[in-house]
Formats: sequence, structure tokens, C-alpha cells
Amino acid sequence: MILRLSTATARGLLVLLALALAAGLSYSAIRNAIAEHEVGLNTHEGYERATKLEPDEARNWYLLGRYWQYNLEDPEAQRAIQAYQTALSLDPHSASTFMDLGSAYESQGDFTHARNALLQAKRAYPLSPEVAWRYGNFLLRQGELDAALTEIKRAVEVEPKRGAGAFALGMRVDPDINVVIDRVLPHSQEAYLSVISALTEQQQSDQALLVWSRLTALQPRFPLREAYPLLEALLHKRQMTEAQRVWDQALNIAAVSRPSDPTNSLVWDGGFESNTIGGGFTWRYPAVIGGVQIRVDAKERHSGNRSLRLIFNGLQNVNFSDVCQYVAVQPSTSYKFSAWVKTRALSTDQGIRFGLHSISGTDNSIVWTNDLRDTQPWTPIVLPWTSGKDVRELQLCVTRLPSGQFDSKIHGSAWIDDVLLTPESAEPAKQ
Repeated sequence: MILRLSTATARGLLVLLALALAAGLSYSAIRNAIAEHEVGLNTHEGYERATKLEPDEARNWYLLGRYWQYNLEDPEAQRAIQAYQTALSLDPHSASTFMDLGSAYESQGDFTHARNALLQAKRAYPLSPEVAWRYGNFLLRQGELDAALTEIKRAVEVEPKRGAGAFALGMRVDPDINVVIDRVLPHSQEAYLSVISALTEQQQSDQALLVWSRLTALQPRFPLREAYPLLEALLHKRQMTEAQRVWDQALNIAAVSRPSDPTNSLVWDGGFESNTIGGGFTWRYPAVIGGVQIRVDAKERHSGNRSLRLIFNGLQNVNFSDVCQYVAVQPSTSYKFSAWVKTRALSTDQGIRFGLHSISGTDNSIVWTNDLRDTQPWTPIVLPWTSGKDVRELQLCVTRLPSGQFDSKIHGSAWIDDVLLTPESAEPAKQ
């Protein structure tokens, strides 16, 4: 629509109206920008000035209330309550404001008003995991155990990553792990995994195993890497029987097929045919480390479809022992280690060999194979090895020891394939 003004006076009035509107909008924008700047100062004075500049903005009053409540140097709960009440008069549906108001009341010992504020938060945002969590913790502090754990479990149902915190709270009030799991954890694999991760970080592998057992009963599906933290904890504590059980269960959960290794070999993926690496009983190696590039090679292999290639750049006297795998073994048992290695222009007096490191409370010895250097075709490396009387864990590593020669900077390539560790017999070796 086109507005036609027939007189100069009318046109003048329209211009004045437009100017007044523009001035009002500009003033409002400038005032808002100044208020935002004051809020950004995170000071008492800044929050106060923001409430004066925009007294109808609930957020400014809410932030002022948080300042008075959580200021460590000069907290004033009563002033925080007043600010929160003003914020709620402007925005009566703010769950965050109700929650902090409840905390402020509780800090003053006014539990009735604290409870009412938290219930208002639940009405404002009934699906909020934060509201359920904070209300559940409030009820826990009031000694209302059943209602508290119900709210905490509700929070975990919506936000499973809270599982570890919920489990820790539950263990404070009940030492029975199974009871705690039933009361605070929903049937969520994410919640269970968060608990297992936290327990392994705390080196509580026995508790983590109990939670893992409950998790497997849920018939979950998740990537193999999710089991790595628990497996690392079990390997570190030399709980090999438990580690082997968790490994087998994790493979099934992740639907990971075993590589086509010889059935009697204890080495996982000795032919480097799978892409499953990085934890548990898999190979562990970085892509590049200290002058060595490590990659799977599909063009050069002894058998199968791939081998592992090491490329040394000739810039360092490399002390390399970074392609490793943990292997579960039986004590006092004879094994045959074997592998195939190929080299091309591999310089210096120290080539590629393997180290078999016994891990136990009394035996931490290392046995080395012969090394291969220069340019060699695919060559078998064989070593008989017998585990000690209390050795149940072996760390197997591809190794290059540092050279003592003047020209010690290694360059060239090596390929590794068909790594095996097989029992010599079913009978234990005599010590």
C-alpha cells in the first residue's frame, strides 16, 4: 500500500514521527548494549547498574541474585532472595531462578520455602534433569531417602551421563552395590558405562566389574572402545582372568569378529588384518612417534591381506618399543613365539626384534629375539619362551634398541606379519 500525503504539514509530521521512532529504538538499543556490558563485568556494581538500566529484564535480576548468593567474599542470601523474587515477578516460569531461590532459602535454614521453590521449579520444567537432580539432593539432605533416590534416578533417565554421580550418592547411603544400581540407575547402557568409567578412574576395579556384570545382563550394544577403560584397569592390576572374561563379552557386545589367526595362537590379530586396535588385548601403536611412521601395508605382506610397516626417517637414534600387545598366559608354561619380518635398507647395528616382557609381582624380566637389519626377504623369527611360576600377563612389543655406533640414526623400512604365541604342550613346563 502507498500512503499519499497531500500537504507539507502532514509530510512533516510523518518525518517527525519516524525520527522519534528511530530515536526511541536507538536509545533502547544503546541502553541494552550498556546493560550487557555492565553484566559482562561480573561485579556487584555492574549487575546493579544493569537492573537500573533495564529494570524489566528478569535476567539482570537473576544474575544479581546469583552474585549475592555465590559471592565467596561477601555472600548475602537475603539480598539474593529479594533479587530472585523480583526476577520471578517478571518471569514466573524460570526453573533456574526457582532452583537458586530454593538453594538460597536452604542456606538460611528455611527448608519449607526451599522445598516450595524447588517444587515450583519442577512445575515450571517437569522434564529437566537438573531440577530433578537438585531436588533429589535436597531431599537426601533432609533424610527423605526413598523420594530422594527416585528424583535422582529420574534425572539419570533423562541425562544418563549423571549415572556416575548418582551411583556415588547412592553408595553413601547404602553399601550394597546391587541395591544402589536398582535404585538410582535406569536400564541405560550410557548410565552404566559412566559409572564404570568413574570407578576405573578411582581404581575400584572390583566394583566396576560388578557394575559391568549388571550391564551385560541388559544385552547392550556399544563400540569395543567403551570397554577399554575397564580392561586397562584390570590389566594394570593383573586381574587377567577377569580381563579375559570382559574382553570376550565386549567383543560379543560390539559384534566384533575374531581375526583369522591360528586357533592355538594367543596373539590377537597377528596378521594385522583387522582395524581393531588401541586397547584391551589388541595391538597398540601410534601413527607416528619419534622418527618412526607406523602404518598398515596392503601391498607387502607375508600372508593374508596386510602387514604392519615401520618407516624410519634417518633423523634419530630411535629407542623404539611402541607396537605392543598384552597377552594372557598361564604360569609355568612353555610357549613358542614366532613372527615373520622383512627389511629394506635398514641401517645401523640395531635392527628390528621382539621383546617378551613378563609381568607379575615377582617377575618383570624381558627376553629378546634376534634382530633383523639391512635388506632381508621375509624371514622367520622364532623364540621358545617359558612363563614364570606366577606370570599370567605378557607384554609383547616390536622393538628397535638404540645403537652405540657413531652413525646411529636409523633409516629404512621393516614389515611385520604373522605374529604368533602358541603353547608348546598342554602340560606345564618343569621349573
